[in-house]
Amino acid sequence: MGFVKTRDGVEIYYKDWGRGRPVLFIHGWPLNADAWEDQMKAVAENGYRAIAHDRRGHGRSSQPWDGYDFDTFADDLDDLIEALGLWDVALVAHSMGGGELARYIGRHGTNRVSKAVLLSAIPPLMLKTDTNPEGVPAEVFEDIKKGILNERSQFWKDTADGFFSANRPNTPATQGNKDAFWFMAMQESIKAGVDCVTAFAETDFHQDLHRFDIPTLIVHGDDDQIVPIDATARKSAEIIPNAKLKVYEGGSHGIAMVPGFKDRFNTDLLEFLAT
Repeated sequence: MGFVKTRDGVEIYYKDWGRGRPVLFIHGWPLNADAWEDQMKAVAENGYRAIAHDRRGHGRSSQPWDGYDFDTFADDLDDLIEALGLWDVALVAHSMGGGELARYIGRHGTNRVSKAVLLSAIPPLMLKTDTNPEGVPAEVFEDIKKGILNERSQFWKDTADGFFSANRPNTPATQGNKDAFWFMAMQESIKAGVDCVTAFAETDFHQDLHRFDIPTLIVHGDDDQIVPIDATARKSAEIIPNAKLKVYEGGSHGIAMVPGFKDRFNTDLLEFLAT
């Protein structure tokens, strides 16, 4: 575990487990690196070096007033990769982390990257528009911001149900899943929380996806209540050359943490890394 200082002086926390070819995990909003512990343990036990960082404004990283846009997130990621001397790295990203991954490739290319995994990821565009009718209406994002600003602790407790599809009959999601979500969300600054909503709602990643020239695995649940599969994963799979799409029936947005689904994802991830 340690910190990397970015070009603008922000300290980015990271954890670093195991030895071997590096696998760098990029968390979703409003989580942090701890969301990836099951996957980090799995890959480290199978001969890889597992790394995960807290995005600026999240977890144990610095909480600056600004910089909550995908160009900055991508440059922070580049600073981390450079500082750790990573080559031939597989990037694995969840939710808005998928936007960070995509923008990193869009800005910095794939010279250091061997593979990419997009899990429940937001590209190419979340916002509903005339050309993206499957997206999420703008008023939904405004309501999210209002919820954070009104009383964020209760908002995160309420949001956890949809995040894990815990509001479905016979859900495999646990109270522990929801408690962990709340705990991580409360470590994110309120400024980062609100600004990130604007960023992941409005940022268009179409051009970034066109720069992918590496093997890419896309995994998405068809019961994702946060990031609609038809606006995101299915479209990304059409844009990225030779991308492989795996749809988890009944899968929620929080696939990597929910019992049963996380085991399936770990198996698919290790298989993809090994090929």
